[in-house]
Amino acid sequence: MKSYHLLLAVLITAIWGINFSVIKLGLTAIDPFILAGIRFTLCALPALFIVAKPDVGWRYLISYGLVFGIGVWGLVNLAIKTGLSAGIASLLLQFSAFFTIVLGSWTFKEKLTGYQMAGIVIAAGGLASIIFITDGSVTLPGLALVLSGAIAWSIANIINKKAATRQVFGFLVWSSAFSPIPLFLLDYLVNGTAGYTALLTQMDSRAILSILFQVYPNTLFGYWIWNALLKQYPVSTVAPLSLLVPLFGMLGSVLIFDESLSPSKILAVVLIVSGLAVGLYGLRVKNALFTAYCRSKS
Repeated sequence: MKSYHLLLAVLITAIWGINFSVIKLGLTAIDPFILAGIRFTLCALPALFIVAKPDVGWRYLISYGLVFGIGVWGLVNLAIKTGLSAGIASLLLQFSAFFTIVLGSWTFKEKLTGYQMAGIVIAAGGLASIIFITDGSVTLPGLALVLSGAIAWSIANIINKKAATRQVFGFLVWSSAFSPIPLFLLDYLVNGTAGYTALLTQMDSRAILSILFQVYPNTLFGYWIWNALLKQYPVSTVAPLSLLVPLFGMLGSVLIFDESLSPSKILAVVLIVSGLAVGLYGLRVKNALFTAYCRSKS
């Protein structure tokens, strides 16, 4: 990978990681579902009138928009609102990779490898260490909500794979159009008009910057650049860099909210990131090392 493309990829992972802290900033003035609703409204508009509809059925666009908008980011926002730290939220959401592996094995009859099973076990140890964190940065409702969001993201990944479109940016824009109205209705059902009243009276520059960051650098720019890199380079070159997301997520929480890094948190980060590395890339690394060894002997 060219050096400036590598730097661009690292920049995107930094944006995605810091986004969790940016969400927390926005939640000081905006209800979780309303914040997610505004985010996806701006993801869809005005891009919807510029970007062509992708060549997929409406059922894929609708189902992805509902699952990704409500099931992932609606729940993640709600989890952070309950008191879960942004850093821990960024770390826990990475379990979507393992849930995707398990769902994929069931949906597409893909056999689980020993490396995937080992990765799941290692990451589960990291999850166990999070449960014992007692500094106030972890709440059980928040933990349950983010893990539910991770399951929803795995379902969204399956929907995306079944849609089988190469027009990824268009798919993101058009599916986003189906997230806002259900999110706004959910907030009304839960909080009545209180959230909308607060939106009008408490909206400040920090909340506006949070929304703009989530929409443009994080979602539209981030996914556009990432998918462009995936088209230019092998998946095995680009995808492993996503392991940096929880690291930047934890770093952002430390810098912005002065979150303490206890031994339990450091252990959780090491175990979960290691589990992801083993589960997702262990077999590839083994094959690459074996190929290099064979070439050295020939």
